[in-house]
Amino acid sequence: MTVQDIKTVAATAVPVPVPVLPDTAPFSPDQRAWLNGFFAGMLSVDAAGASAVAGVPGPAQSALAAPPIEDDAPWHDPAMPIDERLALADGRPVRRKLFAAMAQQNCGQCGYLCETYADALATGAEAKQNLCVPGGKDTTRALKKLMEEAATVTPASAGATVIVAETPAGNVAPAAKPAITPGYHRDAPVEVGFVSSMKLNGPGSEKDTRHVVFDLSASGLEYAPGDSFGLIPRNDPALVDAVLAAMQAPSDFPIHTGIGDRVKSLRDTLIEDYALGPVAPDALFELAGYLVGGDRRRKARALAKGADPDGDASSYDVLSVLERLGPMHPDPEAFLECLEPLQPRLYSISSSPLATPGELHLTVDCVRYQLTGRDRLGVASTFLADRVSGGAAVKAYVQKAHGFGLPSDHKTPVIMVGPGTGIAPFRAFMWHREALRRAGTSVGQAWLFFGHQREASDFYYRDEFEGLLASGALTYLSTAWSRDGANKVYVQDRMREAGPALWNWLEQGAHFYVCGDAKRMAKDVETALADIAITHGGKTSEAAKAFVADLKSAGRYQADVY
Repeated sequence: MTVQDIKTVAATAVPVPVPVLPDTAPFSPDQRAWLNGFFAGMLSVDAAGASAVAGVPGPAQSALAAPPIEDDAPWHDPAMPIDERLALADGRPVRRKLFAAMAQQNCGQCGYLCETYADALATGAEAKQNLCVPGGKDTTRALKKLMEEAATVTPASAGATVIVAETPAGNVAPAAKPAITPGYHRDAPVEVGFVSSMKLNGPGSEKDTRHVVFDLSASGLEYAPGDSFGLIPRNDPALVDAVLAAMQAPSDFPIHTGIGDRVKSLRDTLIEDYALGPVAPDALFELAGYLVGGDRRRKARALAKGADPDGDASSYDVLSVLERLGPMHPDPEAFLECLEPLQPRLYSISSSPLATPGELHLTVDCVRYQLTGRDRLGVASTFLADRVSGGAAVKAYVQKAHGFGLPSDHKTPVIMVGPGTGIAPFRAFMWHREALRRAGTSVGQAWLFFGHQREASDFYYRDEFEGLLASGALTYLSTAWSRDGANKVYVQDRMREAGPALWNWLEQGAHFYVCGDAKRMAKDVETALADIAITHGGKTSEAAKAFVADLKSAGRYQADVY
């Protein structure tokens, strides 16, 4: 199809009430009008409107400046499996299908929110399809498939010619992204000082959880309770050496970085730039399919297509591919082209700038486990626990919160549910309110639900919270220990036990917060809250669900989930 054909189809497309390109885009009025029509036809945009490219979030925009989630997004639930989400989006415009493929956590780790990342991909403002870290390979595969299908789409007008998505004549550039402020975006980290990593668990614990302190004094970074901290980790050098040995590549093989004439060694490149963790990328399986033969080739090619012939696909990392499908000795540059970039890791901040000025604290579970006879390590968590020393500089950034923070009215009561490392943002909340209280500001009541395995070894920050109880900054502390008795007790059980009082707090305008696992704990907590509305609020099941939905819409139910 010629560009003139595309112009003709776009000119007859259904009018779009909300333009795809903003008035500030670097085009003439005629170019902007034509491009709006072109993208409207390509994306099948309807009266719901498209998200403007200007809405692609930048750190200078508060809370990522996301458009509100549309009412017709029933898949926006992090506990819902991706197949169900995609089924709900079937028949929708491609930008909505892309949205459904995301992890639905709005964590900001991709540099966007789920909806705005989808819109950025759909409009061409973002080319990278592998930024949704929580979604993992399932999301990346779905996005790739959807974008391939969208390369040929049929516009809304019945019987119209199929549009092949192509760059218009003249190579008109897509609208530019907003400027990125250093230190507030994954693509522009700054250096911060690593201070310490202290183990929080007592003897007998099955966990290794660290209280990590950073020095921000030279970085210029600022944050607020509820924000997250993006860390740029480094791979374990021992793992990198094992990869190099398996592929029989010299560690000093020169790799051109693409930044001027800068060259660094293959070993340093693998440590600093590429992901080596669980679930190897499809491209690496494809490469293996060319380098090996027989049954190994058949298996590699099946894995590359997303199949799981032996039920062990999830156990593969980069080293596993080289060792279990090998031996193979790929060219280093071809090998690197098959790997994914090493992504930043995002952690909830567990400190307040009012209480510890110039410092930032994290509460981090170290990930260590055995799989297929080999030790596996979490990249960032063990980097902080084992491989960085006090005084070292690490690259990091502040991810501003989206809809997760203390009420603007300090007198508003708050209910916080955070088992395990989900305690992190609520430690920040409580120290922030304590600092305000000490400065003479009146603060509202606060109720914290915390749980873990064993009270004796897993009661993080116990002395601090007991001190906050004594000062009045914390009103109630309800704890649940799942391994201390014959029956497992969780935070949602403690919520139900305190149902009458919790309902009274909610009726008085309390804000409700939950932080932790999205697929299990957070869902169970939401169910418990609905049960409380039924039992103590006299609501029907449907009315209770509507009550929780109304809390969310009003900003009184906020979640920080992962």
